[in-house]
Amino acid sequence: MIRTYFPLVLRLVAAAILAQTLFFKFSGAEESVWIFQQLGAEPWGRLGSGIAELVCAVLLLFPRTAWMGALGGLGVMGGALVSHLFILGVEVKGDGGLLFFLAVVVFICCAVTLWLRRGEMRAFLARVF
Repeated sequence: MIRTYFPLVLRLVAAAILAQTLFFKFSGAEESVWIFQQLGAEPWGRLGSGIAELVCAVLLLFPRTAWMGALGGLGVMGGALVSHLFILGVEVKGDGGLLFFLAVVVFICCAVTLWLRRGEMRAFLARVF
């Protein structure tokens, strides 16, 4: 039973966190704008990362494309984590480190999902190359 539901829970958690941040990125919420101003990437970085997160969230929902969403999620969250560690800090505008923590959770969920679906990724790469 755990082999059935654990991978699904990982994918749903990552997709839900990625999706819930979209409102703030696409609506131009003050915190999102501030973050991307600090990164020198406002507004295109904010909108681009929002689109990338949306694509990853959708791909994670379907078993066939979950490995693609997980790989993309690792990339997007890797960038977020590096930004937090080297530019923004763990705590952003008094959030108590929530954004950093959510990025870590998504990164871990995507890493485990990609590991569990590595055979599908290898099969795809073998067909393409």
